[in-house]
Amino acid sequence: MFSEVPPVKRTRGLRPVAAIASISLLAGCGVLSSEGSDDEEQITVGTMSAPSTLDPAKAWDSSWELYRNVFQTLLSFPSGATEPEPDAAESCEFSDPSSTVFTCELREGLKFSDGDELDAAAVKYSFDRMLTLDAKKVVKGGPAGLLGSLDKIETKGDRTIVFHLKKADATFPFVLATPAMSIVDPGEYPADKLREGNSLTGSGPYTLKAYSPNQKVELVKNDHYKGAADVKNDAVTIRYFKKSSAMVDALKNKQIDVTFRGLASEDIIAMQGRGRREQDIELVEGSGTEIRYLVFNTKDPWARKLPVRKAFAQVVDRGAIAHKIYKDTVEPLYSMVPRGLTGHATGFFDDYGNPSAAKARKILTDAGIHQPVPLTLWYTTDRYGSATEPEFAELKRQLEASGLFKITLKSRPWTEFQEGYSKGEYPVFGRGWFPDFPDADNFIAPFVGPENVLNTPYLSKEITDQVLPRERRETDRGAVVDEFERAQEILVDDVRLLPLWQGKQYIMSSEEIAGGERALDPSAIMMMWELQRKTSW
Repeated sequence: MFSEVPPVKRTRGLRPVAAIASISLLAGCGVLSSEGSDDEEQITVGTMSAPSTLDPAKAWDSSWELYRNVFQTLLSFPSGATEPEPDAAESCEFSDPSSTVFTCELREGLKFSDGDELDAAAVKYSFDRMLTLDAKKVVKGGPAGLLGSLDKIETKGDRTIVFHLKKADATFPFVLATPAMSIVDPGEYPADKLREGNSLTGSGPYTLKAYSPNQKVELVKNDHYKGAADVKNDAVTIRYFKKSSAMVDALKNKQIDVTFRGLASEDIIAMQGRGRREQDIELVEGSGTEIRYLVFNTKDPWARKLPVRKAFAQVVDRGAIAHKIYKDTVEPLYSMVPRGLTGHATGFFDDYGNPSAAKARKILTDAGIHQPVPLTLWYTTDRYGSATEPEFAELKRQLEASGLFKITLKSRPWTEFQEGYSKGEYPVFGRGWFPDFPDADNFIAPFVGPENVLNTPYLSKEITDQVLPRERRETDRGAVVDEFERAQEILVDDVRLLPLWQGKQYIMSSEEIAGGERALDPSAIMMMWELQRKTSW
């Protein structure tokens, strides 16, 4: 068993870390290319996060990576920013003392890629459409859930949009910056159904030239674009891979220029260990806010018992998972709010300390449980990378080595896996979370309440009726640490969610490519427009 290293205590006023470390595997210098052939102005990116749909009204997943590059939102996160700034909007602000009215003024002359005008009516249409599709159950589990505080929208002229909220919500500007709030062309997106086919119409930095599902996307610079992005290339092709090793091989063979999302720990470690002149590849490492956690379903006769959940938490060795399975490319996590965000705490370490079978045994025997607890742990086979299977095998080993649990492992592909946990079929299951926006609220609110993103009801009236409303009234997000700490104390006491680890962000790129360190936004979405080619000295 690995001894857990005491984590850094809670963070006050610290936003996601913007510092990036770049490890060059080939010595050399370069200058940015401003002229050259067409090839020098095109970038090919490899990733393992293919979009599930081209319609923003449906997706609450990695489809956002594509949306960020082809659609606009009123606000967005520019490179290095941790607070939303205007994009399609020229300005946005709370316009009343109670912080329940949020007003945005659009930039002048906005157009969709097909030449249609993007005005206030189009913005209102986009939001109304998303809410209508959700209300009519055309979309299930879609991003409309992010708009829980929205009451109504009105427009004033062609450029002004006014959002009226049901109650104060300081996170609303962050919500508006998510790709889920992409503005769509009313003439191209039906009000009562999802858009069909393999095309889309947006107003973002790029337009969609071609799309082959699960294979590739071809993007070209949008000449109509007016927004915050400074587009540094003319075209980007995104290729979708099933395996990290195949993606890295394509990079080595110069079939792609950059890799993003899905790099396996063994590929990262192998690249870190290469000689500086063996490969003309750069590895860029940055802090991340991606987390992995387990969910306990209280419909299960064993998982519903608090002592069972506490004993489980007492046995799990996060350090062993991080080191043995992920080769220290991730770090142990002791709260649902990751390190680097205002409000991060270390509750599970504070309460449980190092893994201990003896302490776990006492928890169970004090509750009158004397036999090994049978539990089935579920995971998805094709969502979070090739390390998921060995990670769950390690969890099984740890739990059974304590002599306190009898573990069965089961798995399904992502689509079937989602259906299963939505029906409450799994006693314990693993999930990952890429934040919608970089605020502690987004690591707590989505998981609690009768209806949540897990479709596993978790009733905590103190969190939903007291803590969240209090912190959402405060626009100074550094002033709500106590509220987030209280919410996390409740989460630790209940052990309905068990955080395991926090990821880092890695990009591998050809040494001919610049901008990798600027291309990641706080939600781990790649901003393709930051990438450009260099020419050698």
